[in-house]
Amino acid sequence: MNRIDRVSAILIQLQSRRVVKASDIAERFNISLRTVYRDVKTLEEAGIPIIGEAGVGYSIMEGYRLPPVMFTREEATAFLTAEKFVEQWTDASTMEHHKSAMYKIRAILKTAEKNLLEEIDSKIEVLKSHNHIDTDNKDHIQTLLNSIVHRNIINIDYFANHSQEHTKRDIEPIGIFFKHGHWHLIAFCRMRNDYRDFRVDRINCIKVTEKIFDNKHPTLKAYIAQTAKEQELDLVVIRVEKSIYSYLEYQKYYSGFVSEKTVGHQIEMTFLTMSLEGFSRWFMMFGDKAEIISPDSLKERVSNIATAISQKNLQLSNSY
Repeated sequence: MNRIDRVSAILIQLQSRRVVKASDIAERFNISLRTVYRDVKTLEEAGIPIIGEAGVGYSIMEGYRLPPVMFTREEATAFLTAEKFVEQWTDASTMEHHKSAMYKIRAILKTAEKNLLEEIDSKIEVLKSHNHIDTDNKDHIQTLLNSIVHRNIINIDYFANHSQEHTKRDIEPIGIFFKHGHWHLIAFCRMRNDYRDFRVDRINCIKVTEKIFDNKHPTLKAYIAQTAKEQELDLVVIRVEKSIYSYLEYQKYYSGFVSEKTVGHQIEMTFLTMSLEGFSRWFMMFGDKAEIISPDSLKERVSNIATAISQKNLQLSNSY
């Protein structure tokens, strides 16, 4: 990416959030902090009212807005691809909101990009798979997200699979995440006086109360990390080449997939796994196109497996 495109992209990033850290910009574009400071200074010299606070980050003065940006063809097709996933992976309400947003995006596209989307629309499909994706979320996702944002206490009718019982309980929602083909809600359960993981598809109905909770709860990320520690799960970080990423799209959920981000020409993927031995053998399937960032114990296991395979094949060759 040339400097002009990068500076423009940084401006868009600054408009996308209330505060953006310099380190986040540096990580996104794989540049040094010094380069970030120089690019931000360029924006300031161009008249953009940027507020910078040491140790906090950058923000754009309230009320300042640029006219709608134009999307590239690649960005437009990425939106269309995301729309296909939203249709299959979320509930009806989220899908409708996304469709509404897509109409607005399409409205500002140039004629050439609009024609491109119409042409390619029938060439992208995301198929339902009962083995991987659960879409029976009873239109709960948007309700849960709104309750999380506004800190509403909600009452749910929940089916507990382990006891095969229906229970009604008041909960304080913290966050939702997608894992192993299902959406999950992490919330503080007032009935159990503890945090619980609720499968969204097992929530029969939700009643949003007017009560606001003021308890301070851990962030979703902190809760997941703490849970992993208690369950003695191992945190694994790997990077894979983009050329093979598509082959891992569904398999990753069986290996404890948590999150991912783009780092240069690679995709950095984070996992929480119960078995480093099992993960190492899965990693061997595509290891020539990937690298292990952490932990070192996983690197050692993979190395030992590779050595054992090499020695065994050498012994077989010598026996013939």
